[in-house]
Amino acid sequence: MVSGPLQVTVLGATGSIGLSTLDVIARHPERYQAFALTAFSRIVELRELCRLHQPRYAVVADSARARVLQDQLDSDGVKTRVLVGEGGLSEVAAHPEVDVVMAAIVGAAGLRPTLSAVQAGKRVLLANKEALVMSGALFMQALHDSEAVLLPIDSEHNAIFQCLPGNYAEGLRRVGVRRILLTASGGPFRQLPLDQLAAVTAEQACAHPNWSMGRKISVDSASMMNKGLELIEACWLFDARPEQIEVVIHPQSVIHSMVDYVDGSVLAQLGNPDMRTPIAHALAWPERIDSGVSALDLLQVARLDFEAPDQHRFPCLRIARQAAQEGGTAPAMLNAANEVAVDAFLNGRIRFTEIASIIEDVLSQEASVPARCLADVLAADAQARGLASRWLQRRER
Repeated sequence: MVSGPLQVTVLGATGSIGLSTLDVIARHPERYQAFALTAFSRIVELRELCRLHQPRYAVVADSARARVLQDQLDSDGVKTRVLVGEGGLSEVAAHPEVDVVMAAIVGAAGLRPTLSAVQAGKRVLLANKEALVMSGALFMQALHDSEAVLLPIDSEHNAIFQCLPGNYAEGLRRVGVRRILLTASGGPFRQLPLDQLAAVTAEQACAHPNWSMGRKISVDSASMMNKGLELIEACWLFDARPEQIEVVIHPQSVIHSMVDYVDGSVLAQLGNPDMRTPIAHALAWPERIDSGVSALDLLQVARLDFEAPDQHRFPCLRIARQAAQEGGTAPAMLNAANEVAVDAFLNGRIRFTEIASIIEDVLSQEASVPARCLADVLAADAQARGLASRWLQRRER
């Protein structure tokens, strides 16, 4: 029997998911306590979080930042020990006293610490979809070999999880599932004339109509690469084939996803667009706790609209589905090329429409191979980043 609050490590504490997690934790101090908080470079924000939540550990990217943060926390009288780098991340993810790990580091950087948490048998709240996208079979094998519990945090996957029967691991067809309906808002450019997409700015791409997210994820939402990555993630989470997953644009972001059954039933999970709902669900599962999210007012929502995604407007969705079908190292290369492309767009080096061009070019140059070990995944990631960087260099000549 667990005595005292569950100890929670938050990987990516200064991001939107991390902050929402800490908000839920703070609402239930008798149930949860922050054990470790991590950030890449935002030591000002991390210092304030450490002062507020008093974790045992904090982790930052490099020794210089660690020294600065440790000195600041010591002067504040905060008894938090600061660790460094990937080793520090894996240590706080797998620490024997940790019960729950929120995996909310954006991108490939979250892969190793998330795997460490799985291998150590933790309850892993997966917000870092890229970890599963990159290493799907390896990740799921590690989960199978450990005593870890994996719970999805993306609002769509959390919704699907809530709409599936408890025995869905026996196979979707066996439990009567016909298809999974993965909803998408369509982002800020859903109705923008196609001839204007090339001229959109990073600020416009980051202005999501419904959700408050980090800049990288906001751009992914605008291009619908986020939905492509979620499609790949859903295949692994729910043992589904790509053709069993249909993406549906739902601008209101009230229905977070649906499951269609062979008897004609469609189960949907609804709620206000606030990440504290899936976070609270996963923290307390199979119980329910208050998340701080206001009740959904259907009369105020008034209408729910749906449409098919435009393949010309959102080529990243098509490219991601192809990578899912190809398998092997293709999803890792897709993710790596996208990270390089989005960073280039955010820094003004390419147009928005060139994000898809870079990704497609990288995938056309390097064939997918089986991902037999983590080294294969990391090698594909590095190769794709190199190809994407060379694409940028050619463009800038």
